[in-house]
Amino acid sequence: MKKYMNCAIVYAVLALAGGVFFREFTKINGFDGTTALGVIHPHYMILGVLFFLALTIFTRVFGGEKKGLNKVLIGYQVGLNAAVVMMLVRGVFEVLGTALPSGADAAISGIAGLSHIVLGVCLVWTLVILKKSVAAAEQA
Repeated sequence: MKKYMNCAIVYAVLALAGGVFFREFTKINGFDGTTALGVIHPHYMILGVLFFLALTIFTRVFGGEKKGLNKVLIGYQVGLNAAVVMMLVRGVFEVLGTALPSGADAAISGIAGLSHIVLGVCLVWTLVILKKSVAAAEQA
């Protein structure tokens, strides 16, 4: 439970840093449009902070670690952070007005897409594990 709370805190710091970076980087570069940098903050707040806060509460209510959850959460965090890094890369290029070669653009999109798939699969897998623990708690 403590490690889930620590994850929530780390993601809160990353979310705040992402928001400040978005605001200041666009301001410094005189950019006044939509960019991928604008979604880093909400991704980390919702998929990082709120997810791990909910997991902390869940484990408190239903008691302790759930079998297999740690491995799934590693995949979840890899997917989340890879997606955010690709948002950061794309956003920096957007703000700077640098045209990406088609291969680099495709690579960024591909990695972002794969990381979202990993994130989604791990989220559903986490929910299945938690559902099983709820069912086990109801039978006890």
